Amino acid sequence: MSNDTAAGQTARQAARQAAALTVDELAARAGMTVRTVRYYAGLGLIPAPERRGRQAYYADLHVARLELVRALQDHGLSLTAIEDYLARIPADGDADEVAVRALSLTTWSPQPPEVMNRAALERRAGRPLDARTLDLLTELGVVGHAGGEFELQPGFDSAVKLLSLDVSIDGITAAGLAVRRHTEALAEELTEIFAHQVVGPYRARAHHTPEEAATFQSTIVQLRQLTLEAVVSGFQRAANQVINRSLRADRPAGSERP
Repeated sequence: MSNDTAAGQTARQAARQAAALTVDELAARAGMTVRTVRYYAGLGLIPAPERRGRQAYYADLHVARLELVRALQDHGLSLTAIEDYLARIPADGDADEVAVRALSLTTWSPQPPEVMNRAALERRAGRPLDARTLDLLTELGVVGHAGGEFELQPGFDSAVKLLSLDVSIDGITAAGLAVRRHTEALAEELTEIFAHQVVGPYRARAHHTPEEAATFQSTIVQLRQLTLEAVVSGFQRAANQVINRSLRADRPAGSERP
């Protein structure tokens, strides 16, 4: 037996060993219903399973691709757009590579946006919302529009609380737009750094052991949490520096300590 033939058989054996999940187990791992998994399979969003007799078996690659589908859906992509995106990824690609891609695209929000009608939105806000208030919440980026319904974005509850304070609408709008403008710029820059300095070098390597892949995925999760903490603490530090500068500027000439 040639080395190439032996290597091919070894690869096929490894694939058979990896494909050990039934459709019920795959659905459970992916957090979906069996019906949804079969629907996505029919659309070609996951590769065909390995068949042994009448039984179909799925592998980690199928789990990773389903997680990628969910990540893309959380960003508002339609199934047609998701099909186009997945068409650029080899169907028989590496499961760890797909898992890292899914993890890097996972929404930073703890929950996907909620979609509700006007009545449900007002119940959530705990108050009536007139057209002007809805326009303000939309301008601040905490309410989106999905057809004839509303899509709640992170920060909605805080924005509603702001409206109950004795602060002018102009003040709330100016502050909200400043936060939105600078956080969007920060997100753009950090995403660029993350893609090129973190994910890029990892994906450039030809091979990763399962342990290395698991460690990297854990690193991404921790890095996201640490980034959020760094943004909050960085703002607190910068705000304190602004206050200190204003205090020094207000001191009478010659009042500085020697």
